[in-house]
Amino acid sequence: MLMSLGGFGDTGGGTGASAVPCPRWLFRDGLLPDDTRVVGFARSPLTVELIREQTLPYLKVTPEDGPCLAAFMSLQSFVRGQYGDEASFRALDAHLRGLPGGDRAHRLFYLALPPSVYTPVTQNLRALCMGQGWNRVIVEKPFGRDLGSSEELSAHLSALFREEQIYRMDHYLGKEMVQSLMVLRFGNRIFGPIWNRDNVACVVLTFKEPFGTEGRGGYFDDFGIIRDVMQNHLLQLLCLVAMEKPASTNPDDVRDEKVKVLKCISPVELQDVVLGQYVGNPEGPPEAQKGYLDDPTVPPGSTTPTFATAVLRVANERWDGVPFVLRCGKALNERKAEVRLQFREVPGDIFARQCKRNELVVRVQPREAVYAKLNTKKPGMFLRPEESELDLTYGSRYKDVKLPDAYERLLLDVICGNQMHFVRSDELREAWRIFTPLLHQIEQRREPPIPYPYGR
Repeated sequence: MLMSLGGFGDTGGGTGASAVPCPRWLFRDGLLPDDTRVVGFARSPLTVELIREQTLPYLKVTPEDGPCLAAFMSLQSFVRGQYGDEASFRALDAHLRGLPGGDRAHRLFYLALPPSVYTPVTQNLRALCMGQGWNRVIVEKPFGRDLGSSEELSAHLSALFREEQIYRMDHYLGKEMVQSLMVLRFGNRIFGPIWNRDNVACVVLTFKEPFGTEGRGGYFDDFGIIRDVMQNHLLQLLCLVAMEKPASTNPDDVRDEKVKVLKCISPVELQDVVLGQYVGNPEGPPEAQKGYLDDPTVPPGSTTPTFATAVLRVANERWDGVPFVLRCGKALNERKAEVRLQFREVPGDIFARQCKRNELVVRVQPREAVYAKLNTKKPGMFLRPEESELDLTYGSRYKDVKLPDAYERLLLDVICGNQMHFVRSDELREAWRIFTPLLHQIEQRREPPIPYPYGR
C-alpha cells in the first residue's frame, strides 16, 4: 500500500510531545505501509533537518536506533505555505503527486491546528489535494467551544468529507487502560451481575496533573479545565463505564451505545459543580510559588477554573440514582487518571462495621493497573477483617511488553480505517449539549473560583 501522511501545524504546540514521534514508532515496528512518505506543511520556515532537531528530544532514541531513525528521516519532506493560500495547496498537491504512487497513493491529513484555521485548510484540501486512493482527515480537540461552534465546525467538515473520512481524535481513547475497559466489562462474567445501581454506590472519574499552565496560560484561559479535560477525556471514560454491551466490536455498534448513554444525561447544573483556581504555594518549590494569575500569559483577574468537580447522573434502568463524579485539575498533588467504582456496603453486617466498601479501580496513568479492594481476614489468631488488594499492575505482569503510545495506536487505526476509538458527530453533539449551559453560565457570572495552593 502506498500512502502519504501530511501533517499540518506550526512549531511550538501543535501535535504535542506524544504525537510528534508516533509515525517513527510505527515505522520502527514495521507497521507503516510500504512506501509511506511523511510530509510537513506549515507557515514556518522549516527544513527536514530543523524538524529533526526539534523533534529529537521526544523520540527517545537509543544508540541502536540510529540506522532506523536515519531511514525514517529519509521518508520526510516539507512544504511551506499559508493556510488560506490556494497556490500553497497546489504546491502541496504537486509535491504529493511527485512521491511514490503519485495520485494513486492514499492520503492521510493530520490537522494539528487551532479550530480558527480549520475552514480555509479543509476547503483547500478538499478542492486541491484529494488523491485517487482513500483520503482521510484527522482533527484534534478542541472540537469547538460549545454546542453552537461545534455544530458549525461539524457542518463545515460534513459538507467537505464523508463521516467515514473524518477522524476526531481524543487521544485518551488510545490509552491502553481506556481500551481495556471494554474487555474488562464484557469479557468477564463476574462483573456483569454487579455492574449496576443495585451494587454500585458511586463512580469516580479522576484526572490530576501536578503542574500548572507555566507559559501556556493564554491558550488554556480560552478554554478552561472543563473544556480541556472534563467534556472530552472524562466524559469518554464515563461512556465506557456506563454503556450497555454493544452488538459487536464494529465501530458504529460501540459508538451507538456511547451515544445512548450520553442521551440519558441531563445538562450539568451549576449547583452540582465545584470550581477552583490554583494560587502560589509559598512552601513549595520555585514553580509552585506562582499561581495561575501570576502567569504573564493569563489575563489579569481571570476567573477561568483550573480545577472542577461535577456530578453527573445517567437516567436509565442500570444507573438511576448512581452519581458519576468527574474530577479534574492542574497544579495538584500528583499525576493520576483513574476510574473508581465504589460498591455498596454488605447488607446484614456481622463484623461491627469493620469492613470497608469494595472498590474496583482502573488506573489509566501512571503505572497502568487494575486492582480491587477487598476485605480479608487479618493474619493472626483473631477474626479481624482487613482491607487488602487484588492487584494487576501491568508493569509487573507484562514486564517485557511495550505498551503502545496512544497517538501511535490511533494513527494506526486511521491507516486501517478503524473508527472505534474516534468521536462521531452525534456523540460530539451530545457531549456539548451536556456541558454548554454550564459553560455559558460560568462565563456570564464570572465568579472567582475557590483558591487552592499549588501542589495540594
